[in-house]
Amino acid sequence: MFKVNFDNRVALITGAASEKGIGREIARQLAKRGALVVLSDINEEGLAVAVQEIQDLGGKAASVILNVTDRNQVNQQVAEIVKEYGKIDILINNAGVTRPTRVLDIEEKEWDFIFDINMKGTFFLTQEVLRYMKEKNYGRIVNLGSVSGKRGGGIFGGSHYSAAKAAVTGFSKAVAREMAPFGITCNTVEPGLIGTEITGGLLTEEKKEVLKNDIPVGRIGTVADVAYTIAFLASENASYITGEEIDINGGSHID
Repeated sequence: MFKVNFDNRVALITGAASEKGIGREIARQLAKRGALVVLSDINEEGLAVAVQEIQDLGGKAASVILNVTDRNQVNQQVAEIVKEYGKIDILINNAGVTRPTRVLDIEEKEWDFIFDINMKGTFFLTQEVLRYMKEKNYGRIVNLGSVSGKRGGGIFGGSHYSAAKAAVTGFSKAVAREMAPFGITCNTVEPGLIGTEITGGLLTEEKKEVLKNDIPVGRIGTVADVAYTIAFLASENASYITGEEIDINGGSHID
């Protein structure tokens, strides 16, 4: 029987504090399957709730306050995690942010804000964690892209968000090529419209109904839809998959 198992694995998930977010659901799914999950975010209160929830369900969880755009903080916290638990086997770069700003209205400060969190944060975490994964000759990295990075927005993400997510995908492919000889895989998942707190604040019920008509499976995606795919890619069963971009969009974008 096929089974995804993370016993004795240590996983770091960024952007994991949001109650209805993808990051927290990823943490739940990995912990449910035996991983020791380290949740990171800038939201200390949300992290505490998330860790307690996982522990109440019998999982192993810890947390670190982490601003993914702060290089020194990233390096320090990654080193602390490795010191405490001996390794990081799995890295999920989930932290991200979007804005619906039109291209003619985007100011440089907002462009940098979107790129710093979505792309630079992914780079900082990946680069630092890879140093430790390479020593162990093992690692699984899954980065969060977006359908917006493939089709150029179209829902509510601006051109800066589309560009940043496209950059994440290209970065992941290059990492996959470089790190494959060391037993490390790097893949990207490209979610479509997912019912998170971010989309909930930007979509009216009427808008949701309109968007659902463009999704062949007839519904908006759930955080579990994304987390299940990531759990597989983060497992030993996916050792022959690297450099790939996996679409999770109900058929709304097929290529």
